Amino acid sequence: METVADIEWVLACYTDDVPENGGACVKHGDEQIALYNFSRRGEWYATQNLCPHKQQMVLSRGMIGSTGEDCTPKVACPFHKKAFSLISGECLSGEEYQIKTYPVKVADGKVYIGIV
Repeated sequence: METVADIEWVLACYTDDVPENGGACVKHGDEQIALYNFSRRGEWYATQNLCPHKQQMVLSRGMIGSTGEDCTPKVACPFHKKAFSLISGECLSGEEYQIKTYPVKVADGKVYIGIV
């Protein structure tokens, strides 16, 4: 099990680089990471950019919103509308798909993604 000490915080971009209530893709090594500025909630999230349904690098262009009684933050794939929790990565559309999520922190106008 990883701990906070195991996290490497990587500068992803500046806050102004990501549209409000939208996403952007950043590259770290060979990984594409989708970064979301959920400004309606005052929160930032990061997931893998690859949608596991059709193996397309598109989640950063997905629609973000909330679902359910607990208002779980989610992203929906822009092509086939598979929805994923931005917190746990679980598929909210009833399928067995799962996406990787990353911790995010914002400081001094810069956005950092936690890599374990």
